[in-house]
Amino acid sequence: MILPTTYATAMLLTILSMICWGSWANTFKLTKNWRFELFYFDFSFGVLIAALVAAFTLGSMGDDLSFSDNLLIAGKRQMAYALAAGIIFNLANMLLVAAISLAGLAVAFPVGIGLALIIGVVWNYIINPQGNPFLLFSGVALVLGAIIVDLFAYRAYAEEDGEITEDFNMKGIIIALVSGLLMGSFYPLVEMSRASEQGLGAYSVGFFFALGVFFSTFIYNLYFMNLPVEGEPVGFGEYFRRGSFRTHFLGVFGGLLWCTGMLTNLVAASGTATVGPAVSYAMGQGATLISALWGLLVWREFAGAELRVKLLLAIMIVLFAAGLGLISIAPLYVK
Repeated sequence: MILPTTYATAMLLTILSMICWGSWANTFKLTKNWRFELFYFDFSFGVLIAALVAAFTLGSMGDDLSFSDNLLIAGKRQMAYALAAGIIFNLANMLLVAAISLAGLAVAFPVGIGLALIIGVVWNYIINPQGNPFLLFSGVALVLGAIIVDLFAYRAYAEEDGEITEDFNMKGIIIALVSGLLMGSFYPLVEMSRASEQGLGAYSVGFFFALGVFFSTFIYNLYFMNLPVEGEPVGFGEYFRRGSFRTHFLGVFGGLLWCTGMLTNLVAASGTATVGPAVSYAMGQGATLISALWGLLVWREFAGAELRVKLLLAIMIVLFAAGLGLISIAPLYVK
């Protein structure tokens, strides 16, 4: 399998991961009135396709152990960990998409993924401590500050007329928080699937993770389609009756984009590069900043905001950039 051999290469992969994870949700926004439950069928299919293609191409090339050989020596427990990680992540991500449909990209991502970053970095550092802890956790603190400022901006935007309006969607925030709690829990399972001599390689983890995402989608959607977080219940037949080629393509492409981010994140924490899982995960969660910028600049989710809201949003962006900067250099200054 092909893995990075230098810190610079690994960091480039984490940046690519950050871009993919911060941009895939645009495919859902582009479907407009398409229900997130139906979108998610295509999304999960895209995730599985990307994992399979990567496993039998990049995962089977190079001098390191190939994907097929890795499966022969990997332990069943490690496979189960990767599968479970995909199942847990999938519920978190479905809730995140639901939160996006309620509160928008610029709110759902900072709240949900921001909380996931805090939980995930702490857990990953406990499991596999790499990087300067002062720099790493100072960066996390700055990112946390950015998340709080973003939430203040959202509330201030909703209060501009002197009272909380329906634009301040508390339901969307609560769903995003639940999503974050689950999202921060799956990555330690990924690391457990890679541990020991029987551990899975990066592309093997991606494969089993994608299987968990794909098959659990049909289970979770039994609930979301019959007891939706927004709107009326929707039948499976609507997927075929109302879905156009464009909506299905966008869903699959969203899955491809997300899985590309996942695989580059896994690969960046593998090989001889010095980027550890805590740093790789944290940098990947910089997707929060990318998605917030999409929501602000492209989808204009804070259109017409007053000066104080714009200042809060600017502070949020600066804090995020500074936090990610500290996280990225943490491995270079190990005590």
